[in-house]
Amino acid sequence: MVTAYDVPAQLLIERVARYLKENFPEIKPPSWAMFVKTGPHADRVPENPEWWYIRCASLLRKLYFHGPVGIERLRTAYGGRADLGMKRKHCKKAGGSIIRKALQQLEAAGLVTKVDRKGRALTPKGRSLLDSIAHKVFIELVKEKPELKKYSPIK
Repeated sequence: MVTAYDVPAQLLIERVARYLKENFPEIKPPSWAMFVKTGPHADRVPENPEWWYIRCASLLRKLYFHGPVGIERLRTAYGGRADLGMKRKHCKKAGGSIIRKALQQLEAAGLVTKVDRKGRALTPKGRSLLDSIAHKVFIELVKEKPELKKYSPIK
């Protein structure tokens, strides 16, 4: 069985974002999403108009790999290096509201659940969604490059 571990992250996140946009009406950007930076390390708002769906898909993938994760660890993961002018550059955490609202929407869709005192984790529905999309991505990769067939867990 092909899992999310077996396909490139960028391809998986793009496909999951597209799937979330088309099939889950609960997941939609808030009204303020077009005007907000993703954290104090960012200079401008995201250029991609579909950035909310990409962030939701990326959160699903992070939860798949790292198990129950809290908002604070996700803020650290999505943070970055802040340019402070002449001062030294420092690591800044990402904004928590974006991550929190995205996770709440994923919870409403039934893909994520809260784990008491540990953060949030994927539901079986969320895990199977990522695995099925990863399987489709892997099949497309094998069609493009047949030499990848030897790495297939599907015999």
